[in-house]
Amino acid sequence: MAGYGRASAVALLGLSGVLVQAEAVVTAGLSRFSLIGLPDTGLSESRDRVRAAVINSAISWPQTSLTVSLAPASIRKQGSSFDLAIAIAVLRADGKVRPAGLSETVFIAELGLDGSVRPVRGVLPSVLAAARAGYEKVCVAEDNLIEAEQVTGVSTIGVRTLRQAVAYANGEPIPDEPSVPVLPRPVPSPSPNPDTPDMADVLGQFEARLALEVSATGGHHLFLCGAPGSGKTMLAERLPGLLPPLDERAALEVTAVHSLAGTLHPAKPLVTEPPFCAVHHSATVPALVGGGAAVIRPGAVSRAHRGVLFLDEAPEFGRVALDSLREPIESREVVIARSAGVATFPADFLLVAAANPCPCGLAMSTHGACTCSSRSRSAYLGRISGPLLDRIDLRVDVSPVGSTELLAAAAGGLASESTAQVADRVRQARDRAVRRLRDTPWRLNAQVPARFLRTHWPLGADSLEGAEQALEAGVLTARGLDRVLRVAWTLADLAGRDRPGRTELDTALSFRLSTTFHSGAFA
Repeated sequence: MAGYGRASAVALLGLSGVLVQAEAVVTAGLSRFSLIGLPDTGLSESRDRVRAAVINSAISWPQTSLTVSLAPASIRKQGSSFDLAIAIAVLRADGKVRPAGLSETVFIAELGLDGSVRPVRGVLPSVLAAARAGYEKVCVAEDNLIEAEQVTGVSTIGVRTLRQAVAYANGEPIPDEPSVPVLPRPVPSPSPNPDTPDMADVLGQFEARLALEVSATGGHHLFLCGAPGSGKTMLAERLPGLLPPLDERAALEVTAVHSLAGTLHPAKPLVTEPPFCAVHHSATVPALVGGGAAVIRPGAVSRAHRGVLFLDEAPEFGRVALDSLREPIESREVVIARSAGVATFPADFLLVAAANPCPCGLAMSTHGACTCSSRSRSAYLGRISGPLLDRIDLRVDVSPVGSTELLAAAAGGLASESTAQVADRVRQARDRAVRRLRDTPWRLNAQVPARFLRTHWPLGADSLEGAEQALEAGVLTARGLDRVLRVAWTLADLAGRDRPGRTELDTALSFRLSTTFHSGAFA
């Protein structure tokens, strides 16, 4: 009579998880091991990993015909996270594991040939999927336990070896096992930075500091243009500190992305602060928006979800790579279609792009004369397409800090506001916007359609005088005016005003028509 066993696992496609049943049947016949249910190459290799792990755990392997099916069979299964569930199902079919309790437990881990249980990527989204499906218990590798425990309402257990997992499945006391050295994660996790960048370190730069504050308050994207050493990177690194801490839902979203990407730091299993993702200009389209042939991984735009994506030397990026950001900026998510299915990743980020004003970088510098022609300067910044730049509301020319500010700071006579002070203003301004938008689906000014602003909160003609002149001069388009209005509302929130006045409109217009980008093509 055939023996039958079953154990539950999770298949991930993007951040969406589908519960998978590993079903094993042991029948009389020649010794063989068949794995069916659309496994990929890495999963097909689990036959050898599971067999070796069982034998090296001093558990007898069934010397009969063995078939394991991963259901539903219509979904392609990828990766090694099914190993533990397959092993438990096989041992249940062979009578080594009792069925009690298995129906409410999900097993998520890779097996080593020596019987060790190894961590895998994507544990947090997998546990979230198990919880949504009604499962109450999850068994993971001990190194993934802290990450799995971030999901409330689910009982989690971490095991080091297959013997411990079998004891747990049988309801027996879990034996103490020595720690098993595990291989490092495929993608090393970055070390946490003990020194949080502070706005107090920024000297002068009034306009750029205001732009950061406006960006953090209203969710407006930012472009910084200035000579090397003027402080563009320094400013961008301080923007995440102005954003509010992540609430529970946002923290789980961000942590799930980093878990799947393999960039979740072991010492910080839950991301509670807005992330900062800096991308090198050699990045490809898959590196920016995500992708992959076999396994679809999130890109930089998703790792920056609820935080800041920083593109330094933006004109040096490939044109196609830069333009791939246009859709995520608008939809705040990334949809990647592959033969295995369609994966969706969140991508609600603040874009900060930085650039030199010309190829030599000295056009706005005080340390040398620029040798670039006007045509080469225009061509250099022209590498950033108009449609992409049109989605950036704040454009700031960053000038080098003057000697007066530097000497005053060295003498201790110049102090800038700290990140905590500016972040408090941002919080208060966001609260004003939330109260105003409480009956709408939006929470940030950058998200509000301009038509809604015009119909619900129209502005006086005197406030729009500067914008009217820019429209008549042809340096501002109707689309550009819509974005100016959104920035003006953010400035009004920061100033504690009920609606924007002439000052807020003119300031918003100056951000739109910066000296460097003052052209009809980019208006």
